[in-house]
Amino acid sequence: MTGSQLFSQRANGGLGSRRGLWSILHLDPILLLLLLVLVAGGMVVLYSGADRNFAVVEAQAVRMGVALVVMLVFAQLDPSVYRRWAPWLYLVGLGALVAVLAVGVGAKGAQRWLALPGLPRFQPSELMKLVVPMMAAWYLSRHFLPPRLSQVAIALAIVLLPMGLIVQQPDLGTALLVGAAGLFVVFFAGISWKLITAFLGMVSVAAPLMWFFVMRDYQKQRVLTLLDPQSDPLGAGWNIIQSKTAIGSGGWSGKGWLQGTQSHLEFLPESHTDFIVAVLAEEFGFIGMLVLLSVYLLIMLRCLYIAVNAQDSFGRLLAGALTMTFFIYIFVNIGMVSGLLPVVGVPLPLISYGGTSSVTLMAAFGVLMSIHTHRRMITA
Repeated sequence: MTGSQLFSQRANGGLGSRRGLWSILHLDPILLLLLLVLVAGGMVVLYSGADRNFAVVEAQAVRMGVALVVMLVFAQLDPSVYRRWAPWLYLVGLGALVAVLAVGVGAKGAQRWLALPGLPRFQPSELMKLVVPMMAAWYLSRHFLPPRLSQVAIALAIVLLPMGLIVQQPDLGTALLVGAAGLFVVFFAGISWKLITAFLGMVSVAAPLMWFFVMRDYQKQRVLTLLDPQSDPLGAGWNIIQSKTAIGSGGWSGKGWLQGTQSHLEFLPESHTDFIVAVLAEEFGFIGMLVLLSVYLLIMLRCLYIAVNAQDSFGRLLAGALTMTFFIYIFVNIGMVSGLLPVVGVPLPLISYGGTSSVTLMAAFGVLMSIHTHRRMITA
């Protein structure tokens, strides 16, 4: 074997090198390490948020294990597979959303799940967080970019149709995440600022109409509570008031792990799910929040790096949209817990207790790793 052949083999991950192992697994080691750090830290906070209930932590660990396996599976598929299957997955997803409205399983006043014979109950709207940006990226990547006005209109229809079906369940939080994922694809396709301004103007005009004709009574109450939590301090405003109290009492360094009073004395509701960031802020203070946000920032920077270096338009649009959807999760959850946004039931990604959102997020990271690692193999 000549020196040039040996160098080529090592560059492509041969001779059992570390890079070769990651290439075989189709995983990005930097992104994987950051995700594992986030999940491990989340388990620590969850143990406290669940009032030292180790069974909750065990259940979450099982869910995270399943989510990691899903990520590994999604990473193995070539991006061309996602491009080829995007239209069919979109049609199946729309059919499932219609089925939810017709024969779905209801709970707590919402009808969001399907229970098919032989399958566990599942929430089709969660799948659309991946399928909608995939479909929008498939459509726009088939045309020259930036897209023309007619192409933008079709892409918006692709996004708004499932979003409207999800709103009817009703599930405003998931609808916003699905809509944001698709709209980020349209934005990254390079539309003009005039179109963006016009779209924002249309949203502003439609907002009052949504208040009267779209939003449910409980959704209106959430907005009113955001504007004045003290109007009903023992009812609708209780969650926000206690959450802000927990965050403010943490100070610079926090009260210490397992020493939070708002959560352990049961003032703070949903302390291990939607409001878990208040537990973190109370026990670890500003420093703990800074560490959490730094890990989130590093994850997003790595994902944006993957998006910028994607091999084709489909990969760039999809990777960019999935990255920004992750950001929306963080922004909405911390915003609502801090009293800056209405409470819409969006969990803190990979920290809050729950399996569905974690599996969806890990699947998205698997797609990102697929885009990155398959690109390296092709260009090697």
